[in-house]
Amino acid sequence: MTDLPATEWLTVPDLADQLELTPSQVRRLIEDRHLVAVRRDGVIQVPADFIRDGEPLTELRGTIILLADNRFTDDEIMEWLLEPNELLDAAPLAALRAGRKAEVRRIAQAL
Repeated sequence: MTDLPATEWLTVPDLADQLELTPSQVRRLIEDRHLVAVRRDGVIQVPADFIRDGEPLTELRGTIILLADNRFTDDEIMEWLLEPNELLDAAPLAALRAGRKAEVRRIAQAL
């Protein structure tokens, strides 16, 4: 995987603390595509920006599923979400956090 933009990363135990869940419940969120995680330095991690108000960002799941259905790997999904996108004038994750879900998904669907 290419170097991803600088961001704060959370491990499964970090997420468990932040979301007030068990580590197995956090792994279930990843399996069920509420979150996408990548291995960094051998440790499963998720960007902190995937969490808002103590919950996984609700706009993420459909976007993750859409990209996975387009045969993106988890590493490719992460890269697509975090890298700036010319059509959005922002990273897709930033656009999702700004309430631009329909626009992000329209671009993802065209991939």
